[in-house]
Amino acid sequence: MTRFEDDLIRQAILRELRRGGQVFFVHNRVQSIDAMAGFLRTLVPEAKVSVGHGQMGEKALEKVMLDFIEGESNVLVCSTIIENGIDISRANTIIINRADCFGLSQLYQLRGRVGRSDRRAYAYLLIPGEGTLTREARERLRVLQDLTELGAGFRIASHDLELRGAGDLLGGRQSGQIVAIGFEMYSELLEETINELKGQQREERVDPEIRLGLSAFLPEKYLPDPNQRLVFYKKLAAADDEEALYLAADELRDRYGTLPEPATLLLEVMKLRVLMKRLRIEQAEYDGRQLVFAFRADTPVAPEQILALVRPEGSPFTFSPDYRLALRCGRQAGEALLATAKKALQGFL
Repeated sequence: MTRFEDDLIRQAILRELRRGGQVFFVHNRVQSIDAMAGFLRTLVPEAKVSVGHGQMGEKALEKVMLDFIEGESNVLVCSTIIENGIDISRANTIIINRADCFGLSQLYQLRGRVGRSDRRAYAYLLIPGEGTLTREARERLRVLQDLTELGAGFRIASHDLELRGAGDLLGGRQSGQIVAIGFEMYSELLEETINELKGQQREERVDPEIRLGLSAFLPEKYLPDPNQRLVFYKKLAAADDEEALYLAADELRDRYGTLPEPATLLLEVMKLRVLMKRLRIEQAEYDGRQLVFAFRADTPVAPEQILALVRPEGSPFTFSPDYRLALRCGRQAGEALLATAKKALQGFL
């Protein structure tokens, strides 16, 4: 474990190249991975540097990996895509940038990419500085440095379990229904059952339906894998607050790049959905002239708040006995329509 220092990185790469070996340089930020590769080309002009990460096309990535295996390049700047299934005997130095941001098991897997021949291998864990590390990050790196002997994998996994914590639902006895329905759903059902046993009234979930005629989605060109699209749709739909939405959006940007317009619009729609969940609104619909919100009878919105909107003469709001609040807003589209919808509901918070 050491600070990011130009001289150390240059010497580490040159030491490996002088004995005819190859180097993995792990930089797990796709947005800046090309800049890092450019920095290494300047720092070590003797090296033949290539770049590989998960956002590359299948054929392009395959060519990069084959060139590295065949020795056409000798320094591979990569994301954690090399974590599993890579066995290159000539690659015996790995440099992991911002090692403090990785989990213990992940660092162990990455370290295992080198030392797969009879040559001595080197693993450099680069950090921004001791003072910037959290207690957990410092402990992870200490454990990885201490446990270097053959067969240390089990002990590292045990330490990882201690650091992260786990119970029966996440441990070795996990089985049965949780496997069939997933941990999140199982946890929700378990919480509901516990509340019922305590005599607490169960609050029926609200799954808002939004019909605003907007083109909001994750484009296939942006995220080609249908399974991954489904995963992210599920994350966005399950979000109960904006923080969860921002985390999902950050993950999308990190893995697939800048959000295209339909994806940005989808994120805004999900923000409206979070707001509707809080106010227990079942539906939002736009017919080209007005926005209509269908409230549940158990909405936390006080009747006085709604009356304050509809009472003034000339108010654009109307309210019907079936708990439907209508807002005359004229012809609007895209983000303007979403902004109008969110502004109308935020007054109830």
